[in-house]
Amino acid sequence: MAATDATPDGRRSRWDEHRLARRDELVEATLRAIRRHGAGVGMDEVAATAGTSKTVFYRHFDDRAGLYAAVAERVGATIIRGLTRAADEPAPEPGPGGARAVVRAVIAAYLHLVAEDPEVYRFIVHAPLVPPGERPNGDAAAGMTDRIAGHVAQLVGSGMRADAGVPSGLWSVALVGMVRATADAWLAAGGAHAGPGSDDLADELTALAWDGLGAVATSPVGG
Repeated sequence: MAATDATPDGRRSRWDEHRLARRDELVEATLRAIRRHGAGVGMDEVAATAGTSKTVFYRHFDDRAGLYAAVAERVGATIIRGLTRAADEPAPEPGPGGARAVVRAVIAAYLHLVAEDPEVYRFIVHAPLVPPGERPNGDAAAGMTDRIAGHVAQLVGSGMRADAGVPSGLWSVALVGMVRATADAWLAAGGAHAGPGSDDLADELTALAWDGLGAVATSPVGG
């Protein structure tokens, strides 16, 4: 019996699964190449690490921007999983105090991930693989940052009572932007080798952020 619109072609389904699996393999190979050669890795080094050719990469990702987007999506998902685990650890009680514990846990988790994989972080934030003319927007990492900010809004909001004021999406964008900018400068200055450790930095950023967030969360509208 011939395949119909209601009965998907099994061969097509298996091919789609193969393509997705192959894309995953190529993304993993790109991450290995970044860790081996640094954030400035080139396509020749990426292809060599994967044991294939650049043509194969372009067949699956169209261009360097497509490959970068796939790597950023993978890294963003890893960061979000890490933030979720960290936010669950404080077992926050309802109210601003619980939310502050979540903010601190989320900031610390982000900084730990940056410290553990600095070359991948630099690759995502600065996108040296993708020339400016090939980027869809000015900030190549904006999409990942927006997804993280949206997730942070949910994590912090879950630690606060409804009558305490739940942070808006703009607050989370500000928080993630502050931590991202600080992490970038921290790494550029040598990270924990030349400055505060990730836990100390998380404490400092939490105090800086919460003095503002706490004041807004507890103050009456228009006060």
